[in-house]
Amino acid sequence: MKLVRYGSNGRERPGLIDAQGRLRSLQDVVADIGPDVYGPAGQRALARLDVGSLPLVRGKPRLGVPFVGIGKFIGIGLNYHDHARETGAKAPSEPIVFNKWTTCLSGPFEPIEQPPHSTRLDWEVELGVVIGRTARYVGVGEALKYVAGYCTVNDVSERQFQISRGSQWDKGKGCDGFGPVGPWLVTADEVADPQDLALTLDVNGQRMQQGNTRDMIFGVAQIVSYLSHFMTLRPGDLIATGTPAGVGLGMDPPRFLRPGDVVELEVQGLGAQRQEVVASRARVADDARDLVDPPQGGAMGKLQS
Repeated sequence: MKLVRYGSNGRERPGLIDAQGRLRSLQDVVADIGPDVYGPAGQRALARLDVGSLPLVRGKPRLGVPFVGIGKFIGIGLNYHDHARETGAKAPSEPIVFNKWTTCLSGPFEPIEQPPHSTRLDWEVELGVVIGRTARYVGVGEALKYVAGYCTVNDVSERQFQISRGSQWDKGKGCDGFGPVGPWLVTADEVADPQDLALTLDVNGQRMQQGNTRDMIFGVAQIVSYLSHFMTLRPGDLIATGTPAGVGLGMDPPRFLRPGDVVELEVQGLGAQRQEVVASRARVADDARDLVDPPQGGAMGKLQS
């Protein structure tokens, strides 16, 4: 089942994509695509619906983040063998964990607004994992039972903030608009093997990333189990599971996004995204410039995500 939320920003309505690829309304069935809908009981109830009787949605409305209830947005760094090789780093012995703030969430076709003090804006196509049941101290063999579904994520990153601003990754991962999600939440029953999904990303029509989730260092089940030993995972928590080789900072010379660039990405079976990079509309107060303007010079260090 492909669950969606459509309509103007802040006023999205629940829907699903039928077998013919048409958008149908769930407005008379559920209030929103929340944990009560994509949790086990909610999915069983949706499976009993006569999808053909649901109203078709006319036109091509805007698609928002396909589900609500995202309490945590967790990132996993350096999690593909080919990405580790391109950075010259050793594969980690345990998952590298960082946060993407929930305020960075955006729809799959929203523009990426470059922060006013950003100089190294980068892209990362990733498999997103959505938790459907509360998970705490879960074993690897049971971990996938706690997954509600999967989605496409662009882990937009600002490398100057991530690497050179005190080596605190979260600074470069959670700016507004740095978390495009969707277009759909695909329920887990439709994904036969999360470790066999192709990922691609293009910038201005040029292929930058092409990989497969089977190249992950830590698979989905390992990640869910691992995280559940350090925090309680709750329905709606979203995990971005890492990116394959081909990010801008890994190129020689590095290549970064600028206003006017167009990013297109897709995870097999989970839908495609498209974003245009735009200049920031924000203004930085004069008395804050020393805090937010990037330092001049200095090495960027090794890429790790």
